[in-house]
Amino acid sequence: MLKKLRILTVTQHALMLAYRAEIYLWVLAHVMPFLMMGVWVTASRSGAGGAGGGGGMAFALTPVDYARYFVCVFIVRQFSTVWMIHEFEWHIVEGRLSYFLLRPMNPLWNYVTAHLGEQLARFPFFIMVLAFFFILYPQARWMPSASAILLGFFTIYVAFALRFALQYCFAMLTFWFERASAIEQLSFLPYVFLSGLLAPLADFPEPARRIAELTPFPYVLSFPAQILMGQITASSPQLYQGFAVIAAWFAGLCLVGQFLWRRGLRRYSGQGA
Repeated sequence: MLKKLRILTVTQHALMLAYRAEIYLWVLAHVMPFLMMGVWVTASRSGAGGAGGGGGMAFALTPVDYARYFVCVFIVRQFSTVWMIHEFEWHIVEGRLSYFLLRPMNPLWNYVTAHLGEQLARFPFFIMVLAFFFILYPQARWMPSASAILLGFFTIYVAFALRFALQYCFAMLTFWFERASAIEQLSFLPYVFLSGLLAPLADFPEPARRIAELTPFPYVLSFPAQILMGQITASSPQLYQGFAVIAAWFAGLCLVGQFLWRRGLRRYSGQGA
């Protein structure tokens, strides 16, 4: 199985290199964290409250910490973005899923390796963008500890698995609706507001933060970013609480996804094949 996955990943990487110009545009399309960084750094400097000192509006982080947080968010987004619903939808509508069903492995792995191949293809350009940012904003330079890097990247792929499971459930709706991606877009609004993309969860009001932490969205972005920053360490209670919530959501989504997959296959006719 590992050999099959390695071959599929290498093949998908070669395919993605054929569209590397488009992939580089995808990297640039994920620069929203840098825009939000500018907003929060400027606001925290002018607010002069919270972690920064005396009066005014209270902020949970210092200006440098806001910069580092949103850099970590940018890193997490590069490795946890999931787009399989668009490809799966196309395969269903065109009947191309039939080819994958003939393979001696679950078609799911084709989409997983496609994401891994795309991440390998975008990695060099991602490093260039990151280096360019640190040249422009040297105050935010820092070197996370080895444990933070290892735990952070492990958590990034845990977050990737959670987000993949969530989108997999939406993708299965394509067996019933031609444009399930339009339904999946309904989850984008809570993702933007609850994931920590627009603001760190530490700046949320306490009731809103507690509600957000019960959803899967903070764990696909804010949680790995905090680990990369070193705010959450291996000895932090938040680490084990976070992984427990991730495990619960992942198990539930996998059960729902498999149920929809089995029921959906009964409806699939492959009329476009």
